[in-house]
Amino acid sequence: MCGIAGIISLNNNQINTKLFEAIKKTKNLQNHRGPDNFDYFQNDKVALFSNRLNIIDLSSNANMPMIDKNTGCVIVFNGEVYNFKELYSDLKDVHFESKSDTEVVLKSYIKWGVNCLKKFNGMFAFAIWDPRKNKLFCARDRMGIKPFFYRKINNTFVFASEIKPLLLNNSNNSNDKIIYNYLMNGVYDHSKETFFKDIYQLT
Repeated sequence: MCGIAGIISLNNNQINTKLFEAIKKTKNLQNHRGPDNFDYFQNDKVALFSNRLNIIDLSSNANMPMIDKNTGCVIVFNGEVYNFKELYSDLKDVHFESKSDTEVVLKSYIKWGVNCLKKFNGMFAFAIWDPRKNKLFCARDRMGIKPFFYRKINNTFVFASEIKPLLLNNSNNSNDKIIYNYLMNGVYDHSKETFFKDIYQLT
């Protein structure tokens, strides 16, 4: 289990400084998810944060955010791709700096783009910043085992592994419809909505 978070400006402006500092608090808010290493990547448009729990490849080479030297693509990753070792055979021409499934996911994206998802067998949630396309690619496993919550604030998109980092000063509005459905029917993960009106889960 790891904790990921991020912020990206949806226009050509720099990322909001106050929002950046708020999401940066994920270092403490999600520390229980990944106490072994905390780091972040930042440029004018995007920032990605990672609380890492060392499981596969305990070396610092597997720390995140992980950056591909050739393309500049950056990944934060939570979960496990069970078949990552098998994917080495499809990536014979690729040089690896670590023995982690995180790097396999990153290299797979670089080679196959969004179609890399068809290659993965596992439980995961990740975000990849691709400077070549000026886009942030976010994905979650098919069963939704690993969490990925997000919200939009004006022209800024923010996400995290848990809702707590997204609970900013103006976001404590309960989603009564979802709370009612949960209390009456015991149903919660049936839509992208959460217990908070402006916070959603990736589906």
